[in-house]
Amino acid sequence: MPSVQIGDLKDGDFLLDVREDDEWQAGHAQGALHIPISEFVARYGELTEAAPQDGRVHVICRSGGRSAQVTMYLAQQGIDAVNVDGGMQVWAAAGRPVVTDEGKPGHVL
Repeated sequence: MPSVQIGDLKDGDFLLDVREDDEWQAGHAQGALHIPISEFVARYGELTEAAPQDGRVHVICRSGGRSAQVTMYLAQQGIDAVNVDGGMQVWAAAGRPVVTDEGKPGHVL
């Protein structure tokens, strides 16, 4: 399965967070699109509207398991998607900003 390391992500890369609502509210990457894996198929249209045309979708969760499932699904739909190795745990450990919806510092559940 295609994957990338946190260090390979650049500002402006399209990020899809598939964690559940409580995890998102605790803290997330600023600018990420949030569609929980439990609602993903029903809300798939939100992704296709928001994702850049001919761009890559970087899928992230807490540690990489759920995002791997969504990445495989997206690849089957013909979307250029990659799993973010290590997920939000590695994101935070690498010093990348984690924020709440109010823009305040957040944390990873």
